[in-house]
Amino acid sequence: MSGTEVIAERVTAKGEDGVVVFLVGMRINRWRAVRHWLPALLAMPRMVEELSGDKDSGLLASRRLNEGPRVFTMVQYWESREKLLAYASAAGKQHRPAWAAFNRRARGARGMVGIWHETFVVPAGSVESLYSGMPVAGLGEAFGTEPLGRRGERAAAVRTEGEPVPG
Repeated sequence: MSGTEVIAERVTAKGEDGVVVFLVGMRINRWRAVRHWLPALLAMPRMVEELSGDKDSGLLASRRLNEGPRVFTMVQYWESREKLLAYASAAGKQHRPAWAAFNRRARGARGMVGIWHETFVVPAGSVESLYSGMPVAGLGEAFGTEPLGRRGERAAAVRTEGEPVPG
């Protein structure tokens, strides 16, 4: 299914295993400090492209969120925390040199650009999802989707037990 094909029916994400949700972002605090923020901004698409081309990397899906002209945020879904950390520290991959270069530039940046990340380890059976009238997104993009069932069934019940939960 393409990323723009609208799903008319109600569906839920297929994934039954746990998942790691990784949020990463940056904020441009001073537009004129281009040499401090542009390399970081350009590094992210290169890393996502590298990960997307490696099926064993552990990256399941990735999506950029639009938060305005100064703030850039990406949501990533990973198979495991271990695979995320392995990529972050791998010597031959894009992240480590990009991180080292950012740290070198940050010494003189004095708050001109900010970066952040958060990692959430979500155990199996702890997610709920619903998609209707829109293209596949989030966990549905990471795991694929399946029909949700009859009206009144909760997505969580279908996902975790296969039985409806009384309303």
